[in-house]
Order: sequence, then structure tokens, then C-alpha cells
Amino acid sequence: MFRALIAGGIVFPGLFLLSKHGLKWLPGLRWEEADAVIVSARLVSSVQAIMASTVGYIVSSSCKHIINDQHWLTSSYTQFAIPYFIYDIYAMFLCHWHKYRVKGHETSSGGTRTLRTVIRTYLHKEFLMVVHHLFMVLVCFPVSMLWRQGKGDFFLGCMLMAEVSTPFVCLGKVLILYKQQHTLLHKVNGIIMLITFFCCRILLFPYMYWVYGQYAGLPLYRVPFSIPAEYNLGSAILMAPQVYWFGLICRGAFRVFRARGATKEQVLRNGHRPETQALD
Repeated sequence: MFRALIAGGIVFPGLFLLSKHGLKWLPGLRWEEADAVIVSARLVSSVQAIMASTVGYIVSSSCKHIINDQHWLTSSYTQFAIPYFIYDIYAMFLCHWHKYRVKGHETSSGGTRTLRTVIRTYLHKEFLMVVHHLFMVLVCFPVSMLWRQGKGDFFLGCMLMAEVSTPFVCLGKVLILYKQQHTLLHKVNGIIMLITFFCCRILLFPYMYWVYGQYAGLPLYRVPFSIPAEYNLGSAILMAPQVYWFGLICRGAFRVFRARGATKEQVLRNGHRPETQALD
């Protein structure tokens, strides 16, 4: 039963270490420790997301009966992925620890920060993500393995497909970290990230309610009042941080768009300024 759990505990940290050492020691690369840690953490997150969304698609498309149909990948991948969330808490801390060494992200204090200070600032900055990961381990895993009693594999598959947006989020963070906001890759990635995040993390919940409504013969607006309250509570808890993060993404995109618009306007003004004004 726990083979998948043990395998996940080996695969994700192992892939991180393999990637980090490869980026540091392979000829032609020789990356700094901070760069290797940050990029390797994003790589592992992207790999996990690709695996999860693939499994989610297979499970959800295979379950014709949304309540009773089962797929062996559901329980297997749930066990396999749980160690990822534990590993990722530590990986995010390592990224936070090393981020000040990356060009453009040095600390303003100019000195070496103590471990206590780093932990405190890490928890302050990544509090919601840490809580999300702990919730997945301490609540969602027991619910999925024990409380469901083998029912609802279709919906769990849909939840796994929320990870479709993660590789684009990770790429966007790496591009921003290395000051590549001006590139075409960043623009295209940003558009894809917005679309996939909205569709796979926000619209996902109304979609699952709609699917259940079709199964039960209920209109969408009546579904929340026709299912146990704990289902609505769980959906609300899972959806709330997604809405918050989507708001942050939209705000960041708006800032970039506004900054580019201001830059273009300034360039046009300078381009049409008479030479006599420059002499004045």
C-alpha cells in the first residue's frame, strides 16, 4: 500500500538533487548554488504538475460514472504525490534562503541573515502556500484515502488537472527572477498562465458542480443546497487561495502592461519633441 508513498519520497527529492548537481557541475553550465537551487525547485514542481495533470486527465476521462467508477491511478498517485508537498515546503525555504544571492535580489541589510530571521521571513512571505501544502498532507490525503471509500475518482481526477497551470507559473517566476519580463517568451507564457490558471483552478469548481448537477438532474444553482455541507466547505477552502493567487497574477499582469504603456508613451513624446526644445 505504501510503495507509492515511499517512491514519491525518493523521486521528488532525488530529482531535485540530480538537477541541482547537474546544473552546478556539468561542463558548459557550472551554475551558482543559488541559481541551481531555484531553477531545480521550479523544475521539480513542473514535473510533478505534468504528472498530476496527466493522471487527472486519464482518471476523469476513464470514469463514465462520476460517483462509482474507480481507477487504480487515483489512490496510487495520491500516495505518490503526498511526499512532494512535504519536500516542496523545504524546497521553497531553500529558494528563499538563496534568493538574496541571485543578481538583483541581494538583501538590503548587507549582512548574513540568521536562520531564525530567514525562517520568520519565509513563513511570512509563503504562509498561504505552506498552509496549503500542510492542508493537502494532513486533510486531503486522509480524506482521499479513507473517507471517500473509493467513490468520486472522477472528481479527484478533475482536481489533479488543476496542476495544468503550474509549469507556466514556474516558468514565469524564473523569467521574472532573471529580469526577462521584456522577452516574447514572458509575454506568451503570461497569457497561457492566465488562461490555464483561470480555467483549471477557478472554473474547475463550478464545472464540477455542474457535472454533478447533470448527474443528479439538478440545475447548477441548486447543487450547493443538495450536497452535504462538508463538500461545500471543502470546495470553499480549496478555491479561496486559488482566487487570491489569481488576483495576484492579474495585478502583476496589469502592472507590467501599465509600465509598458507608460514607457511607449514616453518614447513617443520624446520622439516628437522638437529639437529646439532640447536646446532650451
